[in-house]
Amino acid sequence: MEITCLTHYKGKTFEVEIDNERKLYLHIDIITDFGISKGMEIERTELRKIVYASNFRRAYEYALYRLDYRDYSAEEIYEKLLETYKNEALCLEVVKKLARAGIINDERYAEKLARKLVESKKYGYRRAKREMMQKGLTEDTVYNALKQYDDIFEENLALLLRGKYSRYLTDKTDKKSVEKAKNALARYGYSYDEINRAAAEYFE
Repeated sequence: MEITCLTHYKGKTFEVEIDNERKLYLHIDIITDFGISKGMEIERTELRKIVYASNFRRAYEYALYRLDYRDYSAEEIYEKLLETYKNEALCLEVVKKLARAGIINDERYAEKLARKLVESKKYGYRRAKREMMQKGLTEDTVYNALKQYDDIFEENLALLLRGKYSRYLTDKTDKKSVEKAKNALARYGYSYDEINRAAAEYFE
């Protein structure tokens, strides 16, 4: 196969025509790395390497673009890449490069997410764990991020009882209202044992 035409396309991208038929759009870095020039003969295996390198570069840049807006776990960014590039091996290699560079770090991400879920949203352990696992974090990573909040969970539950749900707890004999509060707190991720204990202390 022959590179029959090599012309500037836009920005740092060049249009590469092969055998007057197939066209590729390659970044200048790829052109330079592979020494691509007009009239150059290339083997099919070399062309595959060029296409892979180009796709890898685009996928990496796309991942950086996504990460500019918010943090992602390794699993989340892998899934985002796979939606666009459809190549599992390529996407995995991009994620590995991001991790090696420290751009993504599941432990760091888990710590930030735990802080948000527990300190800001006042979620209990169960809800916080579920939310974090849905982000593709491992159980060990989630456990390590949440274990420092053992005392905070209890404090948050008491705060919710005294604040947001106190209107349901004006009369402990009003079982319907008390159950409303308890069910709401269960949705926050607290166990009924924790809720019953906190409610008893509240009424005392």
